[in-house]
Amino acid sequence: MTLSLQEISDRMEIQDLLYRYAEVIDGKRFDELYDVFSEDAHIDYSVFGGSVGDREHTIAFLKKAMPMFPNTQHSNANPQIEVHGDRATGRVMCFNPQEIPLPGGGSQVFMLGLWYVDEYVRTPAGWRIRRRVEEKSWVFNTPDFMKL
Repeated sequence: MTLSLQEISDRMEIQDLLYRYAEVIDGKRFDELYDVFSEDAHIDYSVFGGSVGDREHTIAFLKKAMPMFPNTQHSNANPQIEVHGDRATGRVMCFNPQEIPLPGGGSQVFMLGLWYVDEYVRTPAGWRIRRRVEEKSWVFNTPDFMKL
């Protein structure tokens, strides 16, 4: 399959958006998600017990939930992106080790394997995630007090 220069550019811009999302989440700079999600975004983190909702709801949820994890690393791989004009779809693998404090002291690192199933839209400000649904693959070393 031969790609046009526009499609190559679009795919690269979407990949940069995916990496930016991971950097913003891991850096806990959640207000920067206004430049990652579209205004009409729908985000579903429910597979791991998270929120489902629009951009505002999701950012508020992340601000409340993510501080419990002092360290996270969302590593994205194998982006499968299909561009259709000003819209695109994607399936992206994510490997996510996270540290969580334990109730009796100390901390534990656990890991999540998941896919993001996405829809993207081109806006005047660039590509944005319009819809994101997490699909669970596996969990490892989850603390006993967590139910994932």
